[in-house]
Amino acid sequence: MTTSTPLPFGCPSLPVARSTVAGWILALALTVSGAGPLIAQVERSHRRALASATGDSVAATRTVESFREALARGDSTGALALLAPDVIILESGEMQRFDDYRSHHLGADIAFARAVPSTHTLVSVRIEGNTSWVTSTSATQGQFNGRAVNSAGAELIVLTRGARGGAWRIRAVHWSSHRKPT
Repeated sequence: MTTSTPLPFGCPSLPVARSTVAGWILALALTVSGAGPLIAQVERSHRRALASATGDSVAATRTVESFREALARGDSTGALALLAPDVIILESGEMQRFDDYRSHHLGADIAFARAVPSTHTLVSVRIEGNTSWVTSTSATQGQFNGRAVNSAGAELIVLTRGARGGAWRIRAVHWSSHRKPT
């Protein structure tokens, strides 16, 4: 199932307008043909699928939020636990894998996240099977290493989970930012 979730965090809405109209037309046709029990079964199945997609969107978004929160509180173990072993992190024109990130850049990300507050705005959550794409923008303002920071950012985090569900793990992170005009 494919879903797109606009703002705000944790409050998904699914693109069901076209499928709802088609569903009503199908329901009318089936009612006329005497297939009432089938309609009820289809409606229950549709509601379960929507509830599952909504729950998946919230769970994927919470994983991303947990990663950010771990960085902001200086919890390297917690942040690393949310990353898949084959994660790829793209930032400032560089690509890092798990071991590179853990040993080289994680400390700098933690120091920055602890020193400079960021406000993230969810743009979308897309779920296809066991893969999720969480996209957001950010505003970051404060002081870091004696210099003023005032930037806007964009973030794309790709997550996966096991074939039988389970916890979402971060597979790819792409961070991009630029200075806001003064």
